[in-house]
Amino acid sequence: MSGAGPLSLGQLSVWHDIRGLPAPRRHEPNNAAAWPLPPGVGAEQVRTALRAVAARHPSLRTRYDLQDADAPGQLPPDPDVDDQLRITESAADEPARLAAELATEPFDLGREHAWRARLLTHAGTPAQLLFVKHHIAADAWAQELLHQEFRRALIDPRGLGPTPPGPADLAAEQYGAAGLRRQAAALDHWAQTLTHAPSAALPRGADTADDVVQCTLRSAAARPAAHTVAERARVSVASVVLAAYARSVARRCGVDALVVQLMSANRFAGRWRGVVTSMNQWVPALIADARNDDLVKLADAVHWSGLGAFRHGMHDVTAVAALRARMPEAAEPACAFNYVSVPDDTAPKAAPHQGPRTAAPPTLTWEEPFTTIGPRCYARAVESEDALSLRLTAKDLDRAHCAELLWDLHESLLTAAGRP
Repeated sequence: MSGAGPLSLGQLSVWHDIRGLPAPRRHEPNNAAAWPLPPGVGAEQVRTALRAVAARHPSLRTRYDLQDADAPGQLPPDPDVDDQLRITESAADEPARLAAELATEPFDLGREHAWRARLLTHAGTPAQLLFVKHHIAADAWAQELLHQEFRRALIDPRGLGPTPPGPADLAAEQYGAAGLRRQAAALDHWAQTLTHAPSAALPRGADTADDVVQCTLRSAAARPAAHTVAERARVSVASVVLAAYARSVARRCGVDALVVQLMSANRFAGRWRGVVTSMNQWVPALIADARNDDLVKLADAVHWSGLGAFRHGMHDVTAVAALRARMPEAAEPACAFNYVSVPDDTAPKAAPHQGPRTAAPPTLTWEEPFTTIGPRCYARAVESEDALSLRLTAKDLDRAHCAELLWDLHESLLTAAGRP
């Protein structure tokens, strides 16, 4: 195809993750959401709102030239989108199941836009919009932005404002002179981190080879505990949870330092904060004294290590892969961590320490992972209004080790905060 431009660095990261996926797994970069509709909204309003949002964001009108896997490109955004909206009648308890089913349909990124929607009705009345997107089109932050704009467009489809920058604009900056200097600095950060990375690996079992397990620990008590420690350390809650996680991993690896891959949102510059695309990239952080029993001190160290890593969040994964090939003796990161945040007006509004006096006990739930893309031991923390959820997806680890990691993390938070 002609006229294709380079992928942005975030898009390129997604492509490297998915380029070798076999056909049965090509749905794994997809994500689905069920957006409830206000009472009285009609199908034509939904269609008009979707059209307005898609017209505003170039990423929702972009297809890709992937014929050369080593030189992927993004085509100029199409002027229009196919706004045919399928309507499905469903029971009130079916949206989650139908959204999951819709997410299992892979996208042909060269032929179609990387999102789809379906309107669900209950007894003929519009009730939810199922929205499914490929990660190359939008990360979690961008998906929440789309949700907000869709709600506003239901009221006034002409009130969304001018077209914001798109991924092609971002790529142009990243491959400009200043962007290339930042790429060089990021590659140097990778080189320095890998050079000093200690050998640390969680125990592998011969009977768990190629297995992938996933569990989620949800705890109401962990949320105020994490906030208490964060206030004492004067750092973010994300740094506190990461510190507890790193300590749990370091204990099981038997090391005092380890390299953790952190998910950098890369939305620190005002111009790019609201761009709809995938900007997430893994970046390494070296955490020293990771078995420190003082979680407040460890959280402070983690905070500064993370800040240094996030400065280099935008990097060329192709160049990093070449660097790793030149450093075959360098240790792999021991684990990975992501603290999920969302745009301000969708964030929890409750005060950190408010809640019921008798909170529900923590629960550990085992799940079938939708995707196995990503690092070997990946913890994803999500804070809601009333709890902290910690999801661990691990390859070649048994259930016992995964459960121990999460419960140890949980125990660290509660002990550091001081049990009631």
